[in-house]
Amino acid sequence: MKITMIGTGYVGLVTGTCFSEMGNDVCCVDIDEEKVENLNNGIVSIYEVGLEEMISKNREIGNLTFTTKLNEGLKNSDLCFIAVGTPMAEDGSADLQYVLEVAKEIGKTVTNDLIVVNKSTVPVGTGEKVKETIITELEKRGKNYNINIVSNPEFLKEGAAISDFMRPDRIIIGSDNQEVIDIMKELYSPFTLKHERFITMDIRSAEMSKYASNAMLATRISFMNEMANICEMVGADINLIREGIGSDSRIGYNFLYPGIGYGGSCFPKDIKSLINTAESHKYDLKLLKAVESVNNEQKLSLVNKIISKFGNNLSGYTFAIWGLAFKPETDDMREAPSVIIINELFKKGAKINAFDPRANEVAKQYYFKDEDNIKFFGNKYEALNNVDALILVTEWKEFRSPNFDEIKDRMKNNLIFDGRNQYNKELMSKFDFEYYQIG
Repeated sequence: MKITMIGTGYVGLVTGTCFSEMGNDVCCVDIDEEKVENLNNGIVSIYEVGLEEMISKNREIGNLTFTTKLNEGLKNSDLCFIAVGTPMAEDGSADLQYVLEVAKEIGKTVTNDLIVVNKSTVPVGTGEKVKETIITELEKRGKNYNINIVSNPEFLKEGAAISDFMRPDRIIIGSDNQEVIDIMKELYSPFTLKHERFITMDIRSAEMSKYASNAMLATRISFMNEMANICEMVGADINLIREGIGSDSRIGYNFLYPGIGYGGSCFPKDIKSLINTAESHKYDLKLLKAVESVNNEQKLSLVNKIISKFGNNLSGYTFAIWGLAFKPETDDMREAPSVIIINELFKKGAKINAFDPRANEVAKQYYFKDEDNIKFFGNKYEALNNVDALILVTEWKEFRSPNFDEIKDRMKNNLIFDGRNQYNKELMSKFDFEYYQIG
């Protein structure tokens, strides 16, 4: 199929590349000239396991192209995916300006019948707005092309996006047109050869499914963090409790790990957007407001433990931070707990030695630019030299089994504050660490 992908951010780039991998002719369109030029030169601005190699391969064989010209991308296109950002507006709602701008440009540019697929995370009712916008522009041109709208929410996990796309848990298609549904099913058939994962529904339900999914996962995270906090007070072990409740088939083990809260580009934004949607219909989402509140407080849990140990004035203390990205296998620091933790420690007068396998440059350029109280290191052990404590923030695999003797040799104190409960208390006792975890 001939596919146009508008937007070369995380979702658009992964989606377009994976479609090209299956032999489709994919043209990715973006207004950012520098980004497009970089992509045409093999430079990928985001880190995702396997993505750069797949882009290079499909560019070479001609399945994948990049351009800033929408008319080039839309020429003879069968499907046009909208995959632009929906940032959070001041009131917490999803800002649809980019989605609707794209819809307007499609209406001004399209020269044939077209299926327009909304891949961006958007509030319920956006599909109707997109179609109205396109039709309005077509009427101005005196054109009457057949435009069908589809909602096809993405469920990609950063750090595992390629594997998620190639082996999806489910593919949700929102449409009221069976012919269009059949085309979408054909498009996705290479990804569902072993298992039928294709789910169809109306557009509004498809739009809502993304928010509902993220809301459930965020709720599980905040629930476990609440349990961890009360376990610490009563002397119970949250890690053992996780095993106990996770063995219940109705609950399962996924997203039951206590920690310092969720971050990233999806959960925080989508929870706020869903709350805003409910409020616009005069409904109070009490549960999700509590989920959000617990998460915001949880990001300060390690800081509170550090203050309890060292006091409120941290001047003269230096702490090593292992992990800056909001999760492993990505360089994404949007809403990352590390940013909150580091800034709170700065307020108390502390200095930071930071290391992340992928996010150092992102942190330097966007989050701590011109900040004198933080130093970045290319090796996790170098960041430990003469620090007063180690703070684990992101659960990268390379942090799971470090050389604990070397950690002790480099630090002033045998102190570890673990925000992801990566180690166990028995192991820490064996190596004579004073060890603080969540719960």
